[in-house]
Amino acid sequence: MMPYWPAARFEEHPWRSSLPPELLSRSAREQMSEPYRAAVTPEIADVEVRLPRETAAAAEEASVLVRAFDVEVGHDIAPFASILLRSESASSSEIERLTSGAKQIALAELGEDAKRNATQIVGNVHAMQAAIRLSERLDAGSVLEMHRALMQDAEPDIAGRWRTQQVWIGGGGYSPHRAAFVPPHADRVVPAIHDLVAFMAREDVPALPHAALAHAQFETIHPFPDGNGRTGRALVHSLLRKRALTRSVTVPVSVGLLVDTRAYFDALTAYRLGDPAPIVDTMAQASFDAVANGGVLVEELREVRAGWVSSIRARSDSSVWPLVDLVLRQPVLHTGLVQHELGITHTNAMKAIGRLVEVGALAEVGGRRRSILWQSAQVLDALDAFAARAGRRQLGAP
Repeated sequence: MMPYWPAARFEEHPWRSSLPPELLSRSAREQMSEPYRAAVTPEIADVEVRLPRETAAAAEEASVLVRAFDVEVGHDIAPFASILLRSESASSSEIERLTSGAKQIALAELGEDAKRNATQIVGNVHAMQAAIRLSERLDAGSVLEMHRALMQDAEPDIAGRWRTQQVWIGGGGYSPHRAAFVPPHADRVVPAIHDLVAFMAREDVPALPHAALAHAQFETIHPFPDGNGRTGRALVHSLLRKRALTRSVTVPVSVGLLVDTRAYFDALTAYRLGDPAPIVDTMAQASFDAVANGGVLVEELREVRAGWVSSIRARSDSSVWPLVDLVLRQPVLHTGLVQHELGITHTNAMKAIGRLVEVGALAEVGGRRRSILWQSAQVLDALDAFAARAGRRQLGAP
């Protein structure tokens, strides 16, 4: 079966440069006097989805694996849902060249002084959380809410607002004339989003291809001034949850996309040219890689947790037991967080922390705002190793 998908067409628009003419070369002035070509996204709300047999089979195989991983990990008493969601957020950010170590991310979540990248990754955590929370109501407002959660701390002026200006990908910084891709004119954004929302409401498309195609359409629309990639990948998880492919955890698909980002971006280009198969193939392969890498992380953390539990000597009602799972979820913490999360007094929080220090699960580190912090080197190392595995494989990709 040959795939069918409507390709993006293009239309011309005049370009009005904000730069004084005297700051531009003659060739640049001549180029900017010409119109530029912006994409017009096709309407896909009612397009029949036809994929090659091999693509459909790969997507179904990946779906079975994702569903099994979700069931197996979702039944675990440890807080792997939160861990995997954070890991997915970090990986999605890394695709946009926003990288940070696990400790910096944990510090940013605490509100401690952290590097800018870590703070933006925490914004992506919030976007992923919004995507899951809003999965039953996937409309234009939900998309705006995801973007608002992502950008409200980093760029509040654009958070949760459709763009009103032309954006472009690649090329020069002063005009879209040499760009690799120019998304639709701002006037076309809202109608295109409403068409995408109608497509996402369908139930006749298998879940994984549905999410892959919706993601590609969203990236083609590029409805925001910034944060489109991260919002679009959050949208994938919202749709996977809505279609019940996942019910408990966030399978870190972006880790799989990191394995070969060139293939990912090439697949988006192919989609815009009218071939939907590569982005579905890419999302299926990313799911295989995500489950493999995520499975290693889960197993490592299970072993860490089992080692702590076997060493702790405490009554069954001791606060140290829920603290164990809190440390897995938040590997850098202070007493205020422990008190709030476990609903205990400062004295009992210190006692529980002390027990984990005794067995080597936590160690005191210097605070950055006059607070004492404790960290779990084992959990931080496991999270950093998870990120490194994807990074090493990406370097080996053609």
